[in-house]
Amino acid sequence: TTGFGIGFAISRLDSAKVISHGGAIYGFATELSALPDERLGVVVATTRDGANQVTSRIAEMALRMMRAARAGQPLPKPVLTSPMSLASARAIEGSYGSGSAAVRLVARDSTVTLTRAVGGTPLRLMRMPGAGDTLVGDGALSFGMRVVPDSDAITIGRARLERARDRVPAPPPERWRALIGEYGWDYNTLYVYEDAGRLRALIEWFFDYPLTEVAPDSFAFPASGLYDGERLYFERDSSGRVAGVKAASVHFPRRHLDGEDGQTFTITPLRGVEELRTEALAASPPEEEGRFRASDLVEVVTLDPSIRLDVRYATTNNFLRTPLYASARAFLQRPAAEALVRVQHALRARGYGLLIHDAYRPWYVTKMFWDATPDSQKVFVADPAAGSRHNRGAAVDLTLIDLRTGAPVEMTGGYDEFSPRSYPAYRGGTGLQRWHRELLRHAMEAEGFRVYDAEWWHFDFGEWRSYAIGNATFEELHAGTAAVRNGHQGRGQLAAGSGSQSQLARSRR
Repeated sequence: TTGFGIGFAISRLDSAKVISHGGAIYGFATELSALPDERLGVVVATTRDGANQVTSRIAEMALRMMRAARAGQPLPKPVLTSPMSLASARAIEGSYGSGSAAVRLVARDSTVTLTRAVGGTPLRLMRMPGAGDTLVGDGALSFGMRVVPDSDAITIGRARLERARDRVPAPPPERWRALIGEYGWDYNTLYVYEDAGRLRALIEWFFDYPLTEVAPDSFAFPASGLYDGERLYFERDSSGRVAGVKAASVHFPRRHLDGEDGQTFTITPLRGVEELRTEALAASPPEEEGRFRASDLVEVVTLDPSIRLDVRYATTNNFLRTPLYASARAFLQRPAAEALVRVQHALRARGYGLLIHDAYRPWYVTKMFWDATPDSQKVFVADPAAGSRHNRGAAVDLTLIDLRTGAPVEMTGGYDEFSPRSYPAYRGGTGLQRWHRELLRHAMEAEGFRVYDAEWWHFDFGEWRSYAIGNATFEELHAGTAAVRNGHQGRGQLAAGSGSQSQLARSRR
């Protein structure tokens, strides 16, 4: 009578009886669903814990399609959501409501995510066909929640939430800073982070709870939820450093992330850097098919001297601990450089400026990175077989400077840090760090840049694929630009591609 038997739920799909069971364990979610009277069934598995909304929707769609196929009828089509335009996403971004009813809408590219003040995994909001301005929640954990935006409010169900004023977050209390971080294991990571003046625990990747401080290093979970009445105790070693946390009587050791101590992340190269340099200089970039725009690399600071440089690869302060460039310069294709100047002007009005770490990068340096980096960390470097976006002069690595202090702002992770803190959607850290990260992203997106999904500091400009891979050094570019002004094709000037690599790249073979 309740719709649930011994191990199986009983429901209906159109006119047919369905028996089903869904489950989840660390790393996986599953659904078994069958039409016993028709002897049709489906099993769905996904490699993400708790994603039963996804497995159940796939199972239902599969059963409908199998029934139609057996009956010789046209296959039903799934209802697919789609992102809104970037302009529409930006128009509704902000905070709404107050207290426990508050929600925050964040626009990233053309996708909007909704986060509740009481916690929970951010939910992606998408457009539903035929639903007009109504948005629908479409994520791994839930599907179907309707959100209706208007000029000054949003309506979620029957609740209308007025737009609230967004403020720059205050930094957290100093005593919490050592507690913020990751704990546990790859399959079950506990994130302790700060948001809106509260320390929070994200446990089992989608249970997100605000914590209440009851004593030094001791916090209580809320009175409702999975951990009602439980405590979270931070454990310190003999030197006073946080070594782990006990949450609901389970010990989670501190995860030590590469670069979280504030030091520049470094690796031990697989081979000597000078050996790699000699080999890379003797190599040639890959052949490319198609036509490319004529290269027009310009030095960014000649367009706006207020943009500052900290070109790490011209120093020893980089992950290889060796200078890769002979001079600290930043070149970009002219449209990208001019867009970056517009970003600088927009940020200046808010008290911030840009600090460039890297821009155009010769291909041979990309090859050095790849050959020096262990396989397990190659997600953070580009494959020279395809070339880097940097090689095309349409990518830039940068951060923000606080114009009041002249110092770089603190982000969730450091530049070139090989850890999850580098991801632009990383949920850890402090509210102020994430606010600065979003400010940079929004300013860059407004001028046609898009963030790389593994590095918060890396932005690609527009049609970066329309430029050929380059291999000129900064010094060659400078000399080549002078030659072009005199009416000659210089060795450092990249040719417009017509089916192969640049003229300079050919000369390096």
